[in-house]
Amino acid sequence: MNAADLQKLSLSFAGATETIQWDDDRVFKVAGKMFAVTGMEADSLYCFKVDDSRFLEMTDLPGIRPAPYLARAKWVQVDANLCELPSADLKGLVQRSYDLVVAKLPKKTQKSLIDEG
Repeated sequence: MNAADLQKLSLSFAGATETIQWDDDRVFKVAGKMFAVTGMEADSLYCFKVDDSRFLEMTDLPGIRPAPYLARAKWVQVDANLCELPSADLKGLVQRSYDLVVAKLPKKTQKSLIDEG
């Protein structure tokens, strides 16, 4: 899965939006909260949140490392050229990142996302 695939997947989630921040980063959000980040190029590295309990496991895998500036919040950075995880697994992890962020939103906002989806 490359950054272009990440963009397509991220925008398929209910309530997901894309903004450009920090000059040249695509930031994917739900209700104003980030769940994934990538660069502008199709081969850019990308980042997303993982479960706290899986953070160390994930960062031990080739092509995945703690995300700069976001690792304290349990975000990982993926280099698609080095990562050995199948695309289906990476897509599942991005979906989980979205789900983790949605779970922290107010119940009213969560309900509106369900109604939208």
